[in-house]
Amino acid sequence: MVAALQQTAPRPGVESEKITINLGYVDLGHIDLLVQDGFYANRTDFIRTAIRNQVERHADQARQSVLRRSLDLGLRHFSRADLEAVQRDGHRLDIRVLGLVTVAADVSPELARATIASISVLGAFQASAAVKAALGDRLR
Repeated sequence: MVAALQQTAPRPGVESEKITINLGYVDLGHIDLLVQDGFYANRTDFIRTAIRNQVERHADQARQSVLRRSLDLGLRHFSRADLEAVQRDGHRLDIRVLGLVTVAADVSPELARATIASISVLGAFQASAAVKAALGDRLR
């Protein structure tokens, strides 16, 4: 019925989301020093490593929170066929994901509204602008 959940690590630059952060000059200087000394390939490598270390440091708490909130972990893709099957069965989806949710480009806003009761994503949600607008009141 619905696409299988995939638990994979994103490949840098391919399945990732761009973010912007502000750093103080001293922190940035420390990062540049570590890059120059060869500890990291570049600033991005340092920042990704720091984030992964913090996520790992809090892994037990994160796992408990995922279970408590009943979240799917990883990548979740919904095709038009998936949502049409849900509609035929007379169901509606409550989507709760920590990771990435994608809705296929050929999914109409009407089909999305008819089949998705609510959507909560900790991470990124990728869909057409029309589908995002149609689900705007259902995003948590």
